[in-house]
Amino acid sequence: MPLPRLIFMGTAPLAAVVLRRIAQTAAYEIPVVVTRPDRPQGRSLQCLPSAVKTAALELRLPVWQPEKAREPAFIEQLKAAKPDIIIVTAYGQILPQTILDIPPYGCLNVHASLLPRWRGAAPIQWALLSGDTQTGVTIMKMDAGLDTGDILSMAATPITDSDNAVTLHDRLAQMGAELLVATLPDWLAGKIAPQKQPAEGVTIARKITKEDGRADWTLPASSLRNRLRAFIPWPGLYTRLPADAAGKPGALLKIWEATVENSAGTKPGEILRADGHGIVVACGQDALRITILQKEGGRRLSARDFLAGHPLHQGQLLG
Repeated sequence: MPLPRLIFMGTAPLAAVVLRRIAQTAAYEIPVVVTRPDRPQGRSLQCLPSAVKTAALELRLPVWQPEKAREPAFIEQLKAAKPDIIIVTAYGQILPQTILDIPPYGCLNVHASLLPRWRGAAPIQWALLSGDTQTGVTIMKMDAGLDTGDILSMAATPITDSDNAVTLHDRLAQMGAELLVATLPDWLAGKIAPQKQPAEGVTIARKITKEDGRADWTLPASSLRNRLRAFIPWPGLYTRLPADAAGKPGALLKIWEATVENSAGTKPGEILRADGHGIVVACGQDALRITILQKEGGRRLSARDFLAGHPLHQGQLLG
């Protein structure tokens, strides 16, 4: 009996983990992997492949890189490949109904949240931003909406205080990969009845921008720490060093590690203390003790080492 023909569509590192796990099962024929075109990345703007393309080439799988999934020529290519099923994970584009209708077993999506909470582009970051204590992964049968398809399976995991976007991403990638390979055989055998998503509890995880990383010191310290956890490694949580005597804004400062402290100041952004134990900054509620930080263009340093070269004093304002 021939193996089911499975086309994989994805871009981000999470998707690469899922692709590798599918290939590891050797239970599917993967005629092609679809990902975005190579893009300029990093400071050098070197044109680099996506994580999924890198994985596909290592697995010796053919790769297609359409600019837009809606291109008629690409849709005809997909039809000609005769997939039984298409798996989509962090691809980066909403697929048109013409693609969703191609495979007889539909298009399944691995989404890094417990739907309907955090539909959209950045579910991991928004779970952390909102102080959620639990998240997970959902396997759904895609429809034309934004993460609105029927649910096939779910798995949950607690969010710990030490989690950040990197640790949570890595855990959810593994969970999603395992849940998918456990779900696929039953789905293909007709043993799963998809469930409609609840109408209640819908939240949207919009795309994160660089501006989101700017520290708003009027927020509670707990919210700022959640931003720090959510925005590692990009865009990070950043502020500016105090202005100089002429009023020129200080250099950008990226905060890497910080804790909430039960202290209060009169002005949000005011430095309450700066010593070897950290730089304590007043917030809208409580204060943030910064312990590891990085000046623009410099190295990541402990507060002690940073202050040795960049003295800061009580009463100065960050921002």
